[in-house]
Amino acid sequence: MTKEENEKRLEYLKGIVRRLPDKPGSYQFYDHEHTIIYVGKAKNLKSRVSSYFHTEVDRYKTKVLVSKIYDISYTVVNTEEDALLLENNLIKKYNPRYNVLLKDGKTYPSICITNEYFPRIFKTRTINKKWGSYYGPYAHVSAMYEILDLIKELYHPRTCRQPITKEGVKTGKYRVCLDYHIKKCKGPCTGKQSYEDYQKNILQAREILKGNTRQVLRDMKEEMMKLAEELRFEEAEEIKRKYMALDGFVSKSEVVSHTINNVDVFSITSDEKIAFINYIHVSNGSINQSFTIEYKKKLNETDEELLQLGIIELRERFKSDAKEIIVPVELPEILQDVKYTIPKMGDKKKLLDLSIMNGKQYKFDRLKQAEKLNPEQKQVRLMKELQLKLNLPTLPYHIECFDNSNISGTDAVAACIVFKKMKPAKSEYKRYNIKTVVGPDDYASMKEVVGRRYSRLIEENQPLPDLIVADGGKGQMEVIREVIQDELQLDIPIAGLAKNDKHRTNELLYGFPPLSVQLKTDSELFHVLTQLQDEVHRFAIKFHREKRSKRALHSELDDIKGIGPKTRDGLLNGLKTVKNIREASVVQLAAIVGPSKAAIVYQHFHDRPEE
Repeated sequence: MTKEENEKRLEYLKGIVRRLPDKPGSYQFYDHEHTIIYVGKAKNLKSRVSSYFHTEVDRYKTKVLVSKIYDISYTVVNTEEDALLLENNLIKKYNPRYNVLLKDGKTYPSICITNEYFPRIFKTRTINKKWGSYYGPYAHVSAMYEILDLIKELYHPRTCRQPITKEGVKTGKYRVCLDYHIKKCKGPCTGKQSYEDYQKNILQAREILKGNTRQVLRDMKEEMMKLAEELRFEEAEEIKRKYMALDGFVSKSEVVSHTINNVDVFSITSDEKIAFINYIHVSNGSINQSFTIEYKKKLNETDEELLQLGIIELRERFKSDAKEIIVPVELPEILQDVKYTIPKMGDKKKLLDLSIMNGKQYKFDRLKQAEKLNPEQKQVRLMKELQLKLNLPTLPYHIECFDNSNISGTDAVAACIVFKKMKPAKSEYKRYNIKTVVGPDDYASMKEVVGRRYSRLIEENQPLPDLIVADGGKGQMEVIREVIQDELQLDIPIAGLAKNDKHRTNELLYGFPPLSVQLKTDSELFHVLTQLQDEVHRFAIKFHREKRSKRALHSELDDIKGIGPKTRDGLLNGLKTVKNIREASVVQLAAIVGPSKAAIVYQHFHDRPEE
C-alpha cells in the first residue's frame, strides 16, 4: 500500500468515526476482504472508536490492528449491558482474528437426568437437551462421582437402559433385574415402587445437583418428624438413614456460610498473552460449581475488560441468575438487578481467595502441561523471569559462577562453571590453580581467577557471559566488579547468592550497592540458582580434593629427572619404601629397572648429602 492509499484509507475511516453516535453499542472492524477482524463494545461508540485513531496511540498491537482496518460498522443498543451481550455473541459467531480466543481446554463431564417415564441419572460428556436435564460440567471428576454415589445410595435410581412406559408397567411387560435383588433398585418397572415415590426421589436428586442440599435436609427432617408422630417408625428410620448420609456429604463439602446463598464469584489470573477466569457458584452456603476458562489475548486487553466478558460468558453457559457477583476489582455495574461486591474480609473474601487460588492452579497446570510437551519452554520462562527480576538488558542465556576452595591456604584452587539455558554445560567448566596468592585470601583468589578467565576470553575473542553469579555476598560481588568493570572495562551484570547465619542461601543480590531481589525461596527460579551454587561448590571441592590427594601420594621418586611413573612404581613394588631404595646398591636397583635407570636413581641419592 502506497502512502497516498494509506492516507485515503485513514480519511475514509475517520469520516465514519465522525458520524458515530454518542450511544452505547457494538462496533466491528473489517479488513480489505470485508472479513470481521475485531468486535468491540462501548458505552459511547464515538468516543471509544475514535480512540483507535488518535496520533498519541503508542501500543504496538493497536497500531497493527488499525493498519488492517478498511471499514467499520456498528450497532446501537439501549444499554451497556446489551452492548456487552452483543459483543459476546458476535465474537462467538465470527471468531475475529484480533479478539481474545476462548478455549475450554477439554470437555468436562456432566450429570444427566433423562426425560423418561422413570428417569435415569448418569454421567456424560455429550450434551443433547432433548434427552434430559444436565448439571455441571464438573472440572473435578472425583467430586462428580461422589455426588453420583450419594444419589445412588439415597434414591436407588434405575440403571437399566430399556425404555419403560406407563402402559408397559400396567400390563406387567417388564421383569426385575439383578439390581433389584441386590437392593440397588426398588423395581419401579414392575410396580414395586410407585411412580409418585420415584418422581419424589428424582425431584430431591435434582435439588442436590443444584446445590440445594440444605433445603433437602430440611424437607427430610420435617418428613421424618411427621412420620414419627404418626408412629410410622420404619419409614421414619429410612428417612433418617437418608438424612444422615446427605448430612455427612454436606459436612465434607466446602461450606462457606449459611448466610451466603445464590452468589457468583469471579476472579482473573493473567499474563501478557493469556488470562484465566475462574467461576465459583455458591448456593445455600456450599460451593457447587467451579470452572475456569482461558482467554488468549490479542490486543493487550485489560483484566477488567476480560473479566466482564468472562462474567457474561460463564453466567450464560451455566444459566446463573445470581443477584450478587463477587469480584476482585471494580467493574461497571452493567448487568441489571445485579450487585457487584469487592470483599475485604469475612466469608466472601475467603470465597474470592479460593477462586483466585483455583485460577492460579489452573494456570500452573496448563503451564506444566505445555512445558511437558516442550521442555525448552520452561527454560525460556525461567530466563525471562530472571531477566525481569534483575532488569537485565538481554536474556541470561549464558551464566557463569565462581567459587574458591582451600584449607588454611594450602592447595588453593578455584572453579568456574557454565550454565546455558538454565542447565549445566559441563564441557565448558574450568578449574584453576591459584598462582599469585599466598595464604587463605578468598577475595584475592577470586580476583586472580576472574581476571585470568575473562582476559583469556577477550584475547581469544570468545563469547562473554550474559550474567556472572558470585557464590557469596557483597564482598565477592565487589571483587568481581573491580576486575570486570574497573580493570577490563566490561559491562557484564553481576549477581550474588548470600547465605544466612545457618549457612543456607536465602537471598539473591544485585546491583551496586547490592540490594536484595524479591524472590521466593520455594520458587523454581530460586531452585535453579541454588543448583548453580551447589554445582560450582561441588566442582571446586572435587578439584581441591584431587589436588590434595595427589600431593599426599607424592614421593621423592617423583622429583628424580628421567624417572617416570612406571619406573617409580616398579621400584616401590620391589623394595617397598623410599628408604630401602635409597640404601640399595646399583646392582639391586638394576635387577628391578635396568642399569641405566638404576644409575640415575643411585646418583640422585648418593651425590647429595642425606637429610
